[in-house]
Amino acid sequence: MTPATTERFEVRRQIAATPAKIFALLCEPAGHVAIDSSGMLQSAEGEPVRKAGDTFVVHMDREALNDYPMGKYDITVIITRFERDTLIEWTISGQVQPPIRHLYGYRLQASAGGTLVTSYYDWSEIEERYRDADIFPVIPEAALRATLGILARNVE
Repeated sequence: MTPATTERFEVRRQIAATPAKIFALLCEPAGHVAIDSSGMLQSAEGEPVRKAGDTFVVHMDREALNDYPMGKYDITVIITRFERDTLIEWTISGQVQPPIRHLYGYRLQASAGGTLVTSYYDWSEIEERYRDADIFPVIPEAALRATLGILARNVE
């Protein structure tokens, strides 16, 4: 595990599935909903992503975190990095504008037992006004770890 900085969480887990199988789930909008540990992601619409710049919509419910009274809203997931079976990263755009520019991603490394999956959440590039609001990280490091457990359950 990489130590958390004040602006990034990174957790790893060995998963008994191929990088291709894991990556396929991560390319599907519904796959993100299926493995979400926060409870915020309710459903998703859109085509599977195939390259950086692709997008899909996720219907959210912030009440799952019980932190800000945002209720239900939609976000657009924007793929920022895409390397087949190796790396997928995204940011979001939604009702908060300009976009916050926090990044989420997965790195996949083939291993003898399947795949070493690294999940990360990086808020080092957010705009100052969001940084000054002192609301980051939005999700705790434990949520990344829990999502890896749900990912394993879905692909093993």
